[in-house]
Amino acid sequence: MRKVILLLFAVTAITSCKSSKSKKGKAGKPGIQGEIVVTQKGQEWSSKRPYGMVPIPGGAFVLGQSDMDFTGTDTKSPLTTVTVSAFYMDDTEVTNAEYRVFVNYVRDSIVRSTLAEKAGGEGGGGKGEEGIERYAYLNKKSEEEQSAYQQYLEEHGGRDGYDETKKLDWSVPIEWSTRNYPDVAYAEAMESLYYPPEERFNNERVLDSRKLIYRFTWIDQLEAVKNKGRGKNFMKTESIAIYPDTTVWLRDFNYSFNEPLFEQYFWHKAYSKYPVVGVTWDQARAFCAYSTKAKNDYNQSLKKRKERIFPYRLPSEVEWEYAARGGLENAPYPWGGPYLIDDRGCYLANFKPKRGDYMESEKGFLYTAPVKSFHKNGFGLYDMAGNVSEWTISAYNNSSYIISSTLNPYLGNRIEDPRKVIKGGSWKDIGYMLMLSERDWEHKDSARSFIGFRRVQTTPEGAKVKYPSIQKHQIR
Repeated sequence: MRKVILLLFAVTAITSCKSSKSKKGKAGKPGIQGEIVVTQKGQEWSSKRPYGMVPIPGGAFVLGQSDMDFTGTDTKSPLTTVTVSAFYMDDTEVTNAEYRVFVNYVRDSIVRSTLAEKAGGEGGGGKGEEGIERYAYLNKKSEEEQSAYQQYLEEHGGRDGYDETKKLDWSVPIEWSTRNYPDVAYAEAMESLYYPPEERFNNERVLDSRKLIYRFTWIDQLEAVKNKGRGKNFMKTESIAIYPDTTVWLRDFNYSFNEPLFEQYFWHKAYSKYPVVGVTWDQARAFCAYSTKAKNDYNQSLKKRKERIFPYRLPSEVEWEYAARGGLENAPYPWGGPYLIDDRGCYLANFKPKRGDYMESEKGFLYTAPVKSFHKNGFGLYDMAGNVSEWTISAYNNSSYIISSTLNPYLGNRIEDPRKVIKGGSWKDIGYMLMLSERDWEHKDSARSFIGFRRVQTTPEGAKVKYPSIQKHQIR
């Protein structure tokens, strides 16, 4: 009898544990007892700092010329207090090395696409192939059973904007040396990507940079809101030739010997840490689009997929000025001011210090300087004055400070003006052009030897971000 009682007690205990465990497993899930319950984990979102970027906290500041206006031009507007949301910003201008990653990706994509198309025409595609067939699209090489969705896409020719059936196989290395070409079909495909013989200098085989075109899509949100619609009617697809214009070193200075920079500045490793120049406004946007795609592709490749990131983009004019101030109030320069040298007589930026004198005595930079050569500002940003001017996403208008909102001021696409605001001054400018409130512009299809760019990424309101303590000291 005693054994029977103990057995019943054990069964009761096991049943109670299972019941308790079952109730515990449901705790915090939506729909408990008919109630909408959101777990605490779902209510918080931590923002991971992108590599090479610093967080800029949101805040209010006085926009415009708060110091003496030496020129009295109509580009100035009454001082206005505005508020800016938080965002991340590149701590330096985009360098030649970083932009070369973009160029190489576009180059390799075009090479692989050309080889894959040729391989398809040759009728190969098996994994054991040794010729050009090694470069066939993945769907032609896969021996595994396709998913229902992949079969559907193949039957219907893919989906708009992306063809699932034409996925490239990046695991196969490209043979660049003519001695290692696997077959004649490969040689034919590769030769089509180089400059034709009649356009070669000293018969040197060089990839035709005119074929390095990046295609990306964006949504015209302002137009969609205006027309109360959405969908493909408001999707804009652009194809941008992305190779920097190296001739800017000759065109910008007709009577100056800049041939060495024309020949070497972008590709030579000695200039890897220098800011990229010769890029148009559209090329800068294309780089931002590629950066977004590269990160999203990586997140989707993980076993535990991560959510899509907020897109990288160019900063607005007001975001740029707010970040450049580094938390200082009414400061003419990122380091405070009012001087362009510190107490030891050292220049605080890369600019033209005197008439005919382009070299800072202790640094020795005639043109651009490697990034991080000068002090960072209170937010941790380098070269927000001098070195190269920087593209912003904002259209230029003399009265934009007056007609735009005081909350995240931005004129958007409502002004059909090909002129875009550039900020910061450059290595060829005098000290006045380095002032934070100084406004300048350039045509968006122009490339210059003194204009570069840096990216920003929006930070959602309420996101958990660790902001560094702002150094509000002024260098005098």
